[in-house]
Amino acid sequence: MTANDQKVLIKGTRDGLTLSLDDQCAYKDILKELQSKLSMKGITDEEPMIHVTIQLGKRFVTNEQKEELVDLIKEKQKLVVDRIESDVITKKEALEWKENTEITPIAKTIRSGQLVEVRGDLLLIGDVNPGGSISATGNVYVLGSLKGVAHAGVEGDTETVIAASYMQPSQLRIADQVSRAPDYETEGVYMECGFIDEEEGKIRIDRLQEVVKKKPELASFERRMRNG
Repeated sequence: MTANDQKVLIKGTRDGLTLSLDDQCAYKDILKELQSKLSMKGITDEEPMIHVTIQLGKRFVTNEQKEELVDLIKEKQKLVVDRIESDVITKKEALEWKENTEITPIAKTIRSGQLVEVRGDLLLIGDVNPGGSISATGNVYVLGSLKGVAHAGVEGDTETVIAASYMQPSQLRIADQVSRAPDYETEGVYMECGFIDEEEGKIRIDRLQEVVKKKPELASFERRMRNG
């Protein structure tokens, strides 16, 4: 069997095995060849656990078919499927991606007791007064004074940031990190940005221009299109 005839290509990596499945042939042919190749591997109980990545390419498979592939691979006791990669997304996933990459502009003042929540990035043209709160699954940009609570990356995205024309928040939150206002009286600062410093493992506030140097992708919304 030549490489062009193979419907399942098995490649060893330092992380385990990668199974690349032909996305042009019939699904049943994939199962047949996969069963045959796994039977030939000769894996023994003495060998360590081998992690497997399945690459589907442009093939769409149902959840039931994914389970079937995983079960077939698990028949070899030392094989475990870590992840299944695909170049195809469902309509539901596409809509979620669109929702999470959009920028929602809002022009208003967020007063005490008010809460604004959006999916994707939030662009607030106005102030967040003390007692007011805003949150987004993406980044938070405030073209005004931020004196209340702002939460970016509410679903766990640690790469998001919070930027404001005037930064004097009562609390900043990025993913699960929290930065509270200082106990002493302090003046706010202009054109500042809060982000998670990976080296320090906490939220830092710096001049917006400096943050863009460290995170150049913030200067282009193409990042949201590429990564979703």
